[in-house]
Amino acid sequence: MDSTLHFVWSVNPVLFNLGPLEIRWYGLLFALGFGLGLLVMRWVFQRENKPTRDLDSLLIYLVFGTLVGSRLGQVIFYHPDYYFTHPLAILKVWEGGLASHGGVVGIFIAVFAYQRRHRDQSYLWLMDRLSIPIALTAAFIRLGNLFNSEILGVPTTVSWALIFDRIDSIPRHPAQLYEAM
Repeated sequence: MDSTLHFVWSVNPVLFNLGPLEIRWYGLLFALGFGLGLLVMRWVFQRENKPTRDLDSLLIYLVFGTLVGSRLGQVIFYHPDYYFTHPLAILKVWEGGLASHGGVVGIFIAVFAYQRRHRDQSYLWLMDRLSIPIALTAAFIRLGNLFNSEILGVPTTVSWALIFDRIDSIPRHPAQLYEAM
């Protein structure tokens, strides 16, 4: 296939380095999703006369639930044999491996745990209000997947196909963009 008919994606997943620390697009977009989600929830809490001081606690529950759930989802659903024989490798999140469906389970559990300490906010009320921040964060995470050249779409000949230069020379559907939308 002629690669001039398609977009070539050759973006470095590392945005910049701070000494030995790499700042990656994925991490920045992940954090940006939580940050903008917090702003949305602040607006919701103010509009509905809920104590905005509760948002710090809610954010901690959600970040913890998302990260732990995502990592455990990766461990349990994709590579249980490896991780159960190498349990310390579970902690090596810098080597990659988060599963969004595990993150969803983690969010459900985190909101349940948060709600048990904040009885004035029902579980369904919280989940309803969190739908926009969660969708927004999920979209940002999928954009992070694009920068990492991961979650590749199927090969195609459509004009908007992407060639992931760091992976191969096959034009593929931009699945990350479809999922972000």
